[in-house]
Amino acid sequence: MKKFLLYILPLIIITFYQAKGQFNSEQPNLRSRAFFTENQAVTEHAILASKYANISQWEQRAELIKKGIREGAEITSITSGSLINATFHSKKTFEGYTVENVFFESLPGIYVSGNLYKPAEIKGKLPAVLSPHGHGTDPRFGASAQHRCASLARMGTVVFIYDMVGVGDMHQCEHKISKALKLQTINSIRALDFLCGLPEVDTTKIAVTGESGGGTQTFLLAAIDTRVKVSIPVVMVSGYFFGGCVCESGMPIHKRGSHATTNVEIAACFAPKSQLLISDGDDWTKHTPELEFPHIQRIYGFYNAKNKVKNVHLAQEKHDYGISKRKAMYAFLAKEFDLDLILSNETKNTILEKEKLEVYTSEYPLPANAVQGNEQILTILNNIK
Repeated sequence: MKKFLLYILPLIIITFYQAKGQFNSEQPNLRSRAFFTENQAVTEHAILASKYANISQWEQRAELIKKGIREGAEITSITSGSLINATFHSKKTFEGYTVENVFFESLPGIYVSGNLYKPAEIKGKLPAVLSPHGHGTDPRFGASAQHRCASLARMGTVVFIYDMVGVGDMHQCEHKISKALKLQTINSIRALDFLCGLPEVDTTKIAVTGESGGGTQTFLLAAIDTRVKVSIPVVMVSGYFFGGCVCESGMPIHKRGSHATTNVEIAACFAPKSQLLISDGDDWTKHTPELEFPHIQRIYGFYNAKNKVKNVHLAQEKHDYGISKRKAMYAFLAKEFDLDLILSNETKNTILEKEKLEVYTSEYPLPANAVQGNEQILTILNNIK
């Protein structure tokens, strides 16, 4: 009998945790990938909704979640507002907008690389858009990324799109280092410091939008950085999927000693500011109109601000930042920032070859103090809490 119990009890425990979610005994503090089944996510969010019935209860919960993100990502010492000394080069002028190649330090020896898009003519202060991109092969250089940045610039905004860790021009380490989430979040904060430090930027009108892994960066930054005024996470806010990469869920930001949360609640931490969720019918956002959006909208209702959060659901589309999704984003930002939507016409954009957008060249090489290698980067990150 004892032998039977010794055999069966571990199976019971494993079954219990699997019913609760995809428990990983090697990383018990992480919620990653499809941690819940779709049905479990419905139950989980019903339980979460019962924890807050008014603005006071929600704000206590939201503060706990935001604190958990900072502690779990080990960025409690990282503050915003740093003075950024950036290098600009290779300015290109097209119909209604310009593009420059840019790099700057986010931490000593660690560099952020990207492209800065601006209207060709600048009069007064302008809204700005920070644009993290998703996973893929050099996605900063792709047509989708270039289209959204160019159109937003022609509409009258300053746009900065920057590389994921280990992607594009950021080759100081591999993408899937254990603390990629930490470095990407720090890079996002410093990229926002960079944008806010530009003399032509109106710091009261800052938006963030990205797709997939860039969508995760969008709602994480929006939750913890009060400078963000508009958040547009694309094809990423899910009740059961926590991100399939270490850069999204490889550190314990969802599960702390005090609480466990989901990306739905993290996105809701942005309430009552303007937010657009863009979802599709072919990935983990396929239930957004029935699950994720109503949960978030209820929280906005505590502020009498249900009209400040929207969902555009494209049931026949797939996981990308395609033209339909970009058009939804253009319309939302045009309304929020009083921009001319007609100027978003993508036929006016010039799609450049990768070489034209690469940041490091023989004339502008990666600086000599740049740290190289996974271990060296992790040593720097391990010294920051």
